[in-house]
Amino acid sequence: MKTAAGVIKTAGYVTDITTDASMAWVKGRDKSKPFMLMCQQKAPHREWSPNLTDLGWDKGRVYPEPATLFDDYKDRAFSVGDQDMTLEKTISQLDMKLVHPPGITPEQAKAWDAYYGPVNEAYRQAEPKGRDLVKWRYQRYMHDYLGCVKSVDDNVGRMLKFLEDEGLMENTIIVYSSDQGFYLGEHGWFDKRWIFEESVRTPLLVRWPGVTPPGSVNNSLVANVDFAQTFLDMAGAAAPADMQGRSLRPLLAGQVPADWRKEFYYHYYEYPSPHRVSPHYGIITDRYKLVHYYGTGHDAVDLFDSVKDPLELKSFAGQADYADIQVDLEQRLKRLRVELKVPDVDDPEATGERTIRRPQEQAKKNATKKKADAK
Repeated sequence: MKTAAGVIKTAGYVTDITTDASMAWVKGRDKSKPFMLMCQQKAPHREWSPNLTDLGWDKGRVYPEPATLFDDYKDRAFSVGDQDMTLEKTISQLDMKLVHPPGITPEQAKAWDAYYGPVNEAYRQAEPKGRDLVKWRYQRYMHDYLGCVKSVDDNVGRMLKFLEDEGLMENTIIVYSSDQGFYLGEHGWFDKRWIFEESVRTPLLVRWPGVTPPGSVNNSLVANVDFAQTFLDMAGAAAPADMQGRSLRPLLAGQVPADWRKEFYYHYYEYPSPHRVSPHYGIITDRYKLVHYYGTGHDAVDLFDSVKDPLELKSFAGQADYADIQVDLEQRLKRLRVELKVPDVDDPEATGERTIRRPQEQAKKNATKKKADAK
């Protein structure tokens, strides 16, 4: 980890180490001042390596497969199927633990091989193919990913007990959240990125003694852009006028302001790497999603209805009985883009030009520019 004294290497599992460092910081803080600590965990990221103590933690459980594991991507825009984040094609030997993770020590490798060795040998003997291969990869992925999450859960418990032991529980606000959701085989995917429900929905749990009623639930639309204003509000500080979110304080106190948002804006533009997920933006309401895909030569619009199609397998865009709904969503989306000052360069209709090109198109453009510069 990086410290004021330089980089320090610590042996162990990253989730335990991060929690240990966080608790040590709290112990050594200036106790005359308020504090804010962000204990940020990284382990549930590719390639999902569980703690050695958690290998086999689920005792060979067979996980139920999601209904969309073998999604054929029909009835939606071309871009939905034109990606590279599937258990069928994208997952690697490192992801599947068929090779050792980088940097593993001989002692760690011994414990690693004691669990994965027999499993991998059974896999090689069976040589699964086609759907059977996807099913095998799904089970391996679930063991490993959820093993990483188990460690996060265990360490959240350690942190809560630590705060209780330190006498801080009744005067400390605790917020548990994430930067995005994650696909666990839905639509045949791992990773995140899309506007679809599994990745756009994130956990948000808040413990605020004296303000948030224990066990209460609020179903209002909130977003990560609300966190900064919320923390400033909690600290009694004013938020800068140019910030785009809203403080969640009234919601956390059990009150929903009459003017609380009825929709929010989503935009993804990291293309073509990683995972070749099409740039797209859209509007999300309590029932509908309108999505614009752009920048890849396959511009299109999808409209999803979470009541009629909760798995988001069918687009209703362009259908006569959704015409008024689509017009309304387009108007609201346009208003959001203006309010949020979304640059027009991200809108292919506004510029008439794709600003995100495929690699070969970008290479051709660069070569043309070099020739012009040479002249």
